[in-house]
Amino acid sequence: MGQLCGRCMQLLRDFVALVQKMSSELVHSIKECLALISECSCLKQNGSKTRQLYKPVLQPHERVTAQEFLQQIERGFEMSPLGKDPLEALRILAFSENPGLQQSAALYYLHMSQHMNVPLPAEHLEPFYALLRSADLEVQQVSSLSLVNFLLEGNIDKEMVVQMGLLEPILDLLESEDPTVQCNSCACTMTLAVSESNREAIGAARGVTPLLSLANSYDPRVQQNAVGAILNLTQSERIQLVLCKEGALPVLTLLLESPDSEVQVSSQACVCLRNLATRADTQAKLVAKDVLPRLCSLLVSSSEDVRRAAVALLWVLSQYPHNQDPLVCTELLQSLGMLLSVHTTDHVIAGHAACIIENLNLSKNRQRIIESPCVEGLLQTMLSIDIQEDSLHYVTLCLAELAKQEGATLRMVKWIDEPLTKRLVRLAGQREHTETSFRAASIIQHMIDHEKMMLLLKCHITEIQAYLKNFLTHQEVRFQQLAISTFCRLQADPEFSLAFRESQMAKLLEQVRQQTEETQELLRAAICHADS
Repeated sequence: MGQLCGRCMQLLRDFVALVQKMSSELVHSIKECLALISECSCLKQNGSKTRQLYKPVLQPHERVTAQEFLQQIERGFEMSPLGKDPLEALRILAFSENPGLQQSAALYYLHMSQHMNVPLPAEHLEPFYALLRSADLEVQQVSSLSLVNFLLEGNIDKEMVVQMGLLEPILDLLESEDPTVQCNSCACTMTLAVSESNREAIGAARGVTPLLSLANSYDPRVQQNAVGAILNLTQSERIQLVLCKEGALPVLTLLLESPDSEVQVSSQACVCLRNLATRADTQAKLVAKDVLPRLCSLLVSSSEDVRRAAVALLWVLSQYPHNQDPLVCTELLQSLGMLLSVHTTDHVIAGHAACIIENLNLSKNRQRIIESPCVEGLLQTMLSIDIQEDSLHYVTLCLAELAKQEGATLRMVKWIDEPLTKRLVRLAGQREHTETSFRAASIIQHMIDHEKMMLLLKCHITEIQAYLKNFLTHQEVRFQQLAISTFCRLQADPEFSLAFRESQMAKLLEQVRQQTEETQELLRAAICHADS
């Protein structure tokens, strides 16, 4: 960090002289001096307006300490942990009953938090206890903000903050009536709750209830930090139970309706509910609270984070059988289909939406799925998602299962075109992802009997022969069976039949037949030997 400019150095010299002459004006001068320094561009400090203080009576040792501390500042004002004597001076100021001296200590911590790039030793945390406990609102605001800065920059060990006893005053500040203090204390709690041991400590100290209360705050900063803290707490299974018991579900469900200007709150609330929805009884309560219409409305949000969080929560809900009847409603299926069609390249949405449709693909629900835009959306997504994405695995799985039903096959044939056909053939032919290859070939096989599909496939005879040969030599029987079934259906077409004869496909089939017969002979011998 750079040195003070000439103007600020002169201010400090004038101030030290003033202290020596006018002890009764010490507190006011400290405040005014630090405020003027903070306005100077040499330290790149944001301006803050000077507040008029009363003139308290200073204890003799406090007056001496303040003078020594100012001399330490004048000698360099270096942004590094203080030595033993200056640290003791800072401790005296922090534990003073004089609000002005506490404000000076809090301002120094704030400046350190904004400019220091080295870890803060544990002994420097002790004065924070007195500052956070101060009855002075400004001290609470400044000290809590500096603690947030230290935590966010990683200059304080999070577990050490709790071990030093600072969690209790931080949680007490959650019940402050000042929005700034609420915002800072929520941010502290949110950052501390990243640690597993800290989460348990926050739960044991009854920090859940005030956070839920602040999640309803009209101040968006407070609300966002409170929900962020709750989100981190949901990583603990024990605290999940506490949150549900303390009424988190209705609070978080209501937050799903946050306005577009507060999209992060809606997204965080979705993720909180997803983490809480690991238990069947919690899911039943969510569905009973009409969470589904709210989630459907979030699927069309302008925010990517909100859309992803909403579809992820719906995926969790769809995994449990007792939720499937309420989930299979026209609104949800329509929303999922449109979501897939509009956001074809979003692999997160594609994977979760495909899994939801697959979970709901039961015989009693199948007709509704077929009649919805879901089939078209899945096809368009399959066309756009990169082969390396895991979501393509789930999209092809869902389509392959749907293709087993004639109604869904007719729907696919309606939407199939040259780009989709080319994509299916290429997916079937690639060898890196064998399951995706098998499912793509299965989808093709189910549509071969339709004239439109047969005409489209004739443009890819060479590629189809290649993947059929690969399947016939595959070690797994299911690949061989799929290749044989596809071959039989394609051979009914003259063009494919001619191509097969020219490529000696029949010879390869004969080799497979002989291997199969040899395997059968070996099996019969093994069975006879076992019986004897």
